[in-house]
Amino acid sequence: MSDTSREKVMEKELVEANSDDLVDPVEQQPNFYRLESRIALAGHPIHAMLVSFPIALTACVLGADTFYWWTGDLFWARAGLWAAGTAFLFGVVAGITGTVELLSVPGIRQRSASWTHFIVAVMLLSILGMNWGYRLLGYEEAVLPFGIMFSAFAVGFAGFTGWHGGKLVFEYQIGVSSTGSS
Repeated sequence: MSDTSREKVMEKELVEANSDDLVDPVEQQPNFYRLESRIALAGHPIHAMLVSFPIALTACVLGADTFYWWTGDLFWARAGLWAAGTAFLFGVVAGITGTVELLSVPGIRQRSASWTHFIVAVMLLSILGMNWGYRLLGYEEAVLPFGIMFSAFAVGFAGFTGWHGGKLVFEYQIGVSSTGSS
């Protein structure tokens, strides 16, 4: 057995021996399990209600761009402009509520997945704003090739940030009412 593999085996045995002694220092913070939403309507988090609009509209922009590319009908270019603008504006509102939740609830703020979700969501908002702004200069000319690329990129980012947001809700129970009342 080589020295490297012997070291790996010894390290693995040491970790297994001390696994009962390992403590996550983040979990030991006093407010780690305070996860209730601070911005809620009848116990339902506003952020979770708002994010469905920019996500759906982001997909609609890509759909409108694809239909414009396929048919050449000006309607789809105009629809993409409106969907991009509405996605961006709803995204800003959803982002404001999410940021307030992130900064005001200690249990959310202490989780790295929350910060990953926040950073990717801000990047998504930047892409949505860029896509909308680019279309304002001439929505028909903006679709091909850059508009459809921005739209596809935005859909990818929406999926990634949505996955992290879902992870926060389903794995960590963030924003879930502890009383179960509605």
